Amino acid sequence: MLRITWGCIGICLSLIIAGSGDAHASSGKIKILIVSSYHREYVWSQDTNKGFCAAMLKFGYFDNQAQADAYTRNDVVETSRVIVKKLWMDAKRKGSRLELENTARACYQDAKKFQPDLIFLGDDEAGEYIGKLYLDTKTPVIFWGFNDNPVKYGLVDSAERPGHNVTGVYQSGYYLESLDLLRTIAPAVKTFAILSDETVSGRTHYKSLEYLALQGSLPFKLVDTIATNDFATWKNKALELQKRVHAFYVVQFSGLKDAEGNAVPSKEVAAWYFKNISIPEATRGHFVKEGLLCAADDSGYKQAYEAVSMARDILAKKADPATCPTRTPSRGALMVNRERAKALGISLTTDMGIEEYFNDNPLAAGAAR
Repeated sequence: MLRITWGCIGICLSLIIAGSGDAHASSGKIKILIVSSYHREYVWSQDTNKGFCAAMLKFGYFDNQAQADAYTRNDVVETSRVIVKKLWMDAKRKGSRLELENTARACYQDAKKFQPDLIFLGDDEAGEYIGKLYLDTKTPVIFWGFNDNPVKYGLVDSAERPGHNVTGVYQSGYYLESLDLLRTIAPAVKTFAILSDETVSGRTHYKSLEYLALQGSLPFKLVDTIATNDFATWKNKALELQKRVHAFYVVQFSGLKDAEGNAVPSKEVAAWYFKNISIPEATRGHFVKEGLLCAADDSGYKQAYEAVSMARDILAKKADPATCPTRTPSRGALMVNRERAKALGISLTTDMGIEEYFNDNPLAAGAAR
């Protein structure tokens, strides 16, 4: 006769619970964690996600497009080879150091529960706030989207020889190429000013532009830099400056806040900009997709694709991150937004070297131009 006691039931329940908690650990699948600095709706995030998914399919970590789509929708997917999970820092809309530190701690706690075999850090805030928590651990860390200098957060000793468990892909900027394109399509431009928010990535970009201006490396004279997270100040300075310069270099506007400290949606900023600013602008590639005039694309797609390629070397070929040089991909397309050009009275011709056109201003829907 079979006798079942409460003790047996307790032991069985314990084994079931323990087994369910260890299911992923015992599957033999590689666990990959992505920490993105930004949010799902941000165009750069969408570009990097496309590059990430394309590379994961190329190298066989995703079995099919349906898995890539599921990951994009749900921030998690399990395939025949990997378990992938994404966390968002939402740094564009949070912004204060305290908020980002709290977000980083929450991400770190999620990461500890997930126990990843490899971590991707998407862009600067993830590198600055999360990277240091994993420096010199046994977990390989690969970044993408660092602005200009891969050494700046202390995660690598040098671009050529990282020296630790961290390596990755950085953005070289293509500021000169973007301004050269602006000179081609708007040859009357002689002076410009920088418009930026005062976020981590915004600061890096405008400081790089200022350095190039000091070196005399740019085709136009830099007159002034506006860098603030206060939307009212940003607007007033832009209105004032457009009377004194021929063009803007719009670095970033996704970190702007209203008088109550609330994040101003990018669509609202863009609508104001297109209604009120009547001089041309160079910018960064993903902002041309959102309606600004022109850029030499520092491709988010290529950034993430290259990072997955480096991960494959580490996971499949046992490459050591400490000796894997950091990389920057080749320049993306020379991009122009036709609708913005038309609004500014700029005629585009086939001899301008433009490689990719965009035809609308999605963030400025409803703006009066």
